[in-house]
Amino acid sequence: MNTVEQHKQEKHPLDVIEDLQGYADEGLSFAEIEEEAGGGEWERLKWAGMYTQKQDDFFMVRTKVPGGYLTPEQAEVIGEVTDDLATAPEEHGGAEQNELWGDAYLDITTRQDIQKHWIEVEDVPEMWERYEEVGLTTIQGCGDSARNVLGCPAAGLDDHECFDAQPVIDAVSEFFTENREYANLPRKFKMTITGCTHDCAQSQINDVGLVPARKEIDGQQYYGFHARLGGGLSDGPRMASNVDVFIPPEDTVEFCRAVAQTFKELGDRHNRGVCRMRYLVEQVGPEKFEEAVRDRCTVDLPTAGEGLTTGYRGDHVGVHDQKEEGLQYVGFNVIAGRMGGDEFAEAARAAKKYGTDEASVRLATDQNFLITHIPEENVEDLLAEPFAREYQPDPGPFSRGAVGCTGNEFCNYAIIETKKRTKRWARELDERIDVPDEIDVVRTHMSGCSASCAQPQIADIGFRGETVKLEDEHSPNAEGDNIVEGMDFGLGGALGADNEFLDWVETAVPAGAVIPAIEQLFEAYADERTEGERFYEWCRRVDNDRLRDVMRQADAPVTRGVAHGD
Repeated sequence: MNTVEQHKQEKHPLDVIEDLQGYADEGLSFAEIEEEAGGGEWERLKWAGMYTQKQDDFFMVRTKVPGGYLTPEQAEVIGEVTDDLATAPEEHGGAEQNELWGDAYLDITTRQDIQKHWIEVEDVPEMWERYEEVGLTTIQGCGDSARNVLGCPAAGLDDHECFDAQPVIDAVSEFFTENREYANLPRKFKMTITGCTHDCAQSQINDVGLVPARKEIDGQQYYGFHARLGGGLSDGPRMASNVDVFIPPEDTVEFCRAVAQTFKELGDRHNRGVCRMRYLVEQVGPEKFEEAVRDRCTVDLPTAGEGLTTGYRGDHVGVHDQKEEGLQYVGFNVIAGRMGGDEFAEAARAAKKYGTDEASVRLATDQNFLITHIPEENVEDLLAEPFAREYQPDPGPFSRGAVGCTGNEFCNYAIIETKKRTKRWARELDERIDVPDEIDVVRTHMSGCSASCAQPQIADIGFRGETVKLEDEHSPNAEGDNIVEGMDFGLGGALGADNEFLDWVETAVPAGAVIPAIEQLFEAYADERTEGERFYEWCRRVDNDRLRDVMRQADAPVTRGVAHGD
């Protein structure tokens, strides 16, 4: 049994929630918490939604938002708590520590969560108290348990939807949150549930992906879900497998419980590196895994019916009509998902000011957000609000598709800085590259390490952090040596009917060579593309050797670096 698993068996991870109250009351430092509870407490604190930062005595805290759905009151509280508590101390730069976002900012994640940095342990009870008043939680935002349940951010709004799955998402989330029987799984457990035909919630890369389906039973047509199991990214990416089940909405909680039970019983707790459900599904095979789930399910599940998924939409940026006549929702573009807490609170207040009583704020898997139920005559005033000027719904294609993980600013695993670089590069690429008019988005995803938090494998262009040793001895960095930040460079990923992970075309590319290389690629793409061919399709059609040759024609040659340590 590995060390992490030993810590989880020593004390049930959910017990840390009560212990945390005591640490806060006593104002304990990191060293004092470790002295009192041992080193395993840092692992257990993840069940409270907390990760340690690189900076001692500060946490990142993750707020779960099932399906990305927030009432304006909830969104306002998140923004205000961020503004009040997520502040860097003077010794770490204070308000000057980040020139792009200042201080007291939040991150919208690819799992429709909210993350805040610079949280001290004594502030957590106040955060929880303010959250509880509006129905929010951080519990099981992290850790080896059911994570935030994803959904389409436009659930209940768009006419491409077969049915509104948000009530099902809420029911599944409620079942697993603080459920001691299923809170200590072999590894993290990720679910997505959607009733829309465009699979906005990324069923192909989750442990459990439920997508809309229809089946005739006893002469009547019923809507429900088909299941895709065993998807995921990181070092062992795998597209989820279709299994032969039809799940009525009322049986969804039981089906998800049975899958979790199967994972709980059969998952390998001894080898943490391969203890994700995707490895288990691959090992036993989708058919046998389905059989194991059926054996543990207390309801009889019909075989599959007619699948209703037609493709992959990817985002909801822009102004869109809702099903209700006269109402629209607006998808705002937040490059890399980071924005000020005060700005998020302003957006929430704007939802109340300009929207109907049903107005909401929705978080999307591309790190953007929506404001819904806006009468058409109010949209122009909404877009004139101060927060909206920074996050306009009509960005350039690179800004629209830019996703970035936390990066080495806070994360102990990340090798390179990502958030600032993602925002600067997206805007620079929009200025420097003319993309064909019919291409409204180019997805560029940057992860600071191989953990894939930014999902680079499904992007048109994906980056994975490296340190790079320059071969040119005459190009030292500011420290006087020739080691610089760089990245592996991948091309051609996408989800949907033509889903495929990208190819890592070039490794150990110095950061300074990336934008010139992208410019060369898009020049070749413009010359060689067939009518209607998207960038990722062109990258797949063209041989990787040819792509490398194109990249190496850049002014800052890609070939000047090697991975540090190779």
